[in-house]
Amino acid sequence: MYLYLLLYIYFRIIISLLKFQFNSALTTFTKQSNTTIQHFSLSLSKKKKRLPFSIKPSSSPPPLPSKIQTKSSDLIMNNKKNPDQKPEMPPSSSSPKKQTLFISSLILLWYTSNIGVLLLNKFLLSNYGFKFPIFLTMCHMSACAILSYVSIVFLKLVPLQHLKSRSQFMKVATLSIVFCASVVGGNVSLRYLPVSFNQAVGATTPFFTALFAYLMTFKREAWVTYGALVPVVTGVVIASGGEPGFHWFGFIMCISATAARAFKSVLQGILLSSEGEKLNSMNLMLYMSPIAVIALLPVTIVMEPDVMSVTLSLARQHQYMWILLLVNSVMAYSANLLNFLVTKHTSALTLQVLGNAKGAVAVVISILLFRNPVTVMGIGGYSITVLGVVAYGETKRRFR
Repeated sequence: MYLYLLLYIYFRIIISLLKFQFNSALTTFTKQSNTTIQHFSLSLSKKKKRLPFSIKPSSSPPPLPSKIQTKSSDLIMNNKKNPDQKPEMPPSSSSPKKQTLFISSLILLWYTSNIGVLLLNKFLLSNYGFKFPIFLTMCHMSACAILSYVSIVFLKLVPLQHLKSRSQFMKVATLSIVFCASVVGGNVSLRYLPVSFNQAVGATTPFFTALFAYLMTFKREAWVTYGALVPVVTGVVIASGGEPGFHWFGFIMCISATAARAFKSVLQGILLSSEGEKLNSMNLMLYMSPIAVIALLPVTIVMEPDVMSVTLSLARQHQYMWILLLVNSVMAYSANLLNFLVTKHTSALTLQVLGNAKGAVAVVISILLFRNPVTVMGIGGYSITVLGVVAYGETKRRFR
């Protein structure tokens, strides 16, 4: 009872913070729209003043030419001759509702796939006896390679973008290696850490992104923005001290995965910055996934040599072993696809807000599902981290 009450209070605090961030973002967007409309109206009024003639209002409109009158009468007669012709209906008001329903469905599926693959990874690596995070990552990348090819080449969900040079290929290969490191590190950490603490550490991604952006591109933010990162780090320190299942190796792998994820985003902005080399996330996944599989195969053979024998043994003991691996791999691709679609139909800012909420939802579900022990100190630390992430997003948007 105490655990449920604690989770409820924590969840309400997180949702309130995210609502505040979303409402402030919506207010800013409305202000920008009004400013654009005012500028447009001002430019129209200036154009009217420059007209070389003046239009005098007339008491009655001039008579239509006879030809036009004749055509109008013909149209009226034609309408009378065709009583079965249906009049034009006004545009339906259901289209905005359909759009809202479509976007809501995308967000729900995105949440399901992201949280589902996270929980399945934890279940396989910690509770199912499948202790092969590198092979699991290779399965994910194989599914991403195959399904990306089907989605782009056959289903044509997005236009196919070709690699134009050897230099561009090397840049994509570099991103693929960094991406592999982040995914493998995250999967390894799940063997030793509960999902709730894994998400708390993963929430520090903005801190590492700001750090690498400053070191690699000399991009500086306002001091207020950097100040908002203090609670991000402080919260993780507090959560680490209050985590009953703390494991040093798992913590180091989780921090490394978070840093690699941030490094990849900054590196992607540097390497693929020119217009001729930019790739959307779906095409980037199409080219990165096969490279990742090729890179992970020898690592799997060296570091996990008994993976096939143990997997076959587990498959004989558990009849759903292969189904779980297949579903897990497909969900890993679905998370990337839905991430692209949600960004396309909403905005990057909306995705950031939804991502913060997703982490909180994943924490609550994982605690209820795996029953890992939590403390007030641990939940308080994670709440401070999320508060810092929300504050960082707000200050970065206002002081850019």
